[in-house]
Amino acid sequence: MYSILSVLLVSLVSLVGLVVLFLGGELDKDKLMALVGFSAGGLLGGAFLHLIPESFAEFPADSVSLFILAGVFASYILEMVIGWRHCHIPTSDDHPHTFAYVNLVGDAVHNFIDGLIIGGAYLSSVSLGLSTTVAVILHEIPQEIGDFGVLLYAGIKPRRALLFNLGCALTAVLGALTALYLGGRVEGLTGFLLPFAAGNFVYIAGSDLVPELLDQKDLGKGLTQFGLMALGVLLMYLVKLL
Repeated sequence: MYSILSVLLVSLVSLVGLVVLFLGGELDKDKLMALVGFSAGGLLGGAFLHLIPESFAEFPADSVSLFILAGVFASYILEMVIGWRHCHIPTSDDHPHTFAYVNLVGDAVHNFIDGLIIGGAYLSSVSLGLSTTVAVILHEIPQEIGDFGVLLYAGIKPRRALLFNLGCALTAVLGALTALYLGGRVEGLTGFLLPFAAGNFVYIAGSDLVPELLDQKDLGKGLTQFGLMALGVLLMYLVKLL
């Protein structure tokens, strides 16, 4: 029940495009980058404060390390083969994205993996599932804004773009159901999914989010983004304490 409710909540984040429409079809880049910094901290905090310690506490260290690397490599292959990356800057003449429908396919696959990750975390414990859900939501907010911007720029009408985004997001439900179904049938599934999720989180934060933040040349804005990244880590630490 917790798994399904969590992935449905994550899926509803895809409707954040309504906020963009309310603001006139665009969101200030500085504010969006602030969200990116916060989500990077959330992902790193989720990986290093929750998923990795839980994995090492329950499973052999060598296996955990290999599965973390598997999460990193799988994320790299996903971006390389599908031609889709976690870009959080909405499309514009200065920042074009050419393949809107490729982006949808990649987003659907990514959300399916998010569902697997959340379902696998709940198989370990409710607290780990909740903390993983928080980390995913923090990341999905700027991600979905960027995806919505891609679809609008490609000429897709706003209402249809919202429906496309929601449809892609709902693949997370399939991912969670798959994890729950396999959890009772595949021995050691949790031991794979938890460190795999950690590798996925670290890759997204380190390969996609932080480089976007480093494009910021203004020292003051850069320090603000760093502070928000630290705040994201602190939030995940508070979740751990609670």
